[in-house]
Amino acid sequence: MKTKYFDEIGLSGCQRLAYYEWGDTRNDRVVVCVHGLTRNGRDFDALAQHLSPHFRVVCPDMPGRGKSQWLPNPMDYGYPLYMGIAGALVAQLGVKQIDWVGTSMGGLIGMIMASQSGSPVRRLVLNDVGPFIPKKALERIVDYVGKVPKFNDLGEAENYLRQVHASFGPLSEEQWCHLAVHSTRALHDGTLALHYDPAIALALRAVPSQDVDLWALWDYVRSPTLVLRGSDSDLLSFETAKEMMRRGPKVKVVEVQGVGHAPALMEDDQINAIKNWLLE
Repeated sequence: MKTKYFDEIGLSGCQRLAYYEWGDTRNDRVVVCVHGLTRNGRDFDALAQHLSPHFRVVCPDMPGRGKSQWLPNPMDYGYPLYMGIAGALVAQLGVKQIDWVGTSMGGLIGMIMASQSGSPVRRLVLNDVGPFIPKKALERIVDYVGKVPKFNDLGEAENYLRQVHASFGPLSEEQWCHLAVHSTRALHDGTLALHYDPAIALALRAVPSQDVDLWALWDYVRSPTLVLRGSDSDLLSFETAKEMMRRGPKVKVVEVQGVGHAPALMEDDQINAIKNWLLE
């Protein structure tokens, strides 16, 4: 894995953005993996490692997350900016076609991109997200986003993540430790904080709380789509997944048992489902 950077001129001026690249850079089969709202590109380490013998895998940190810059205007955190960055990243990679794996927010970015005329998205993987998101699930997320806890050590941070992200499923000690290491940053006083800009919450809370309905956009998606759904998910219901199969492009749904929002994509069954489908 290599850490790389590129500059993108967007709504908030010039932004320095980080991404993690796996596999042969000469490989024209490219998979872009984009994380959820408060997460970062290192969430995909296990998946990228398994995909890299077959694909060039690129996992960006979106603005305000991981090693990418925080935005001077927090109200710019939103999908217009994210779509511009997604387009700039594809241009940076110098390819005409990509496969897209997106968890939650990253899945919505991929879905929007796949709905556009002339989209570069060949195949789309949506990890526990779809064109309808219930208000109650959004309120749960908004409740914890933007809080700024401090941790005396990595163990405290890991315990916090185990509580906030319990719906990721029964991860191993090693997997939780991996998330803790890459979900925290060191502060000047020696304590640790979460590795994202808490001001992300401001743009979220500025929008009235309501269901999100993107069915009209979904109807324009033509890319074959794999949907992973946590069996206990409050964000992607069984009914929504079923409707996606009925009215969307060629859709395959894989339900991950004992997991809520969202599957962590660290277990062999989840990784193999994505790898085998992309290689079809």
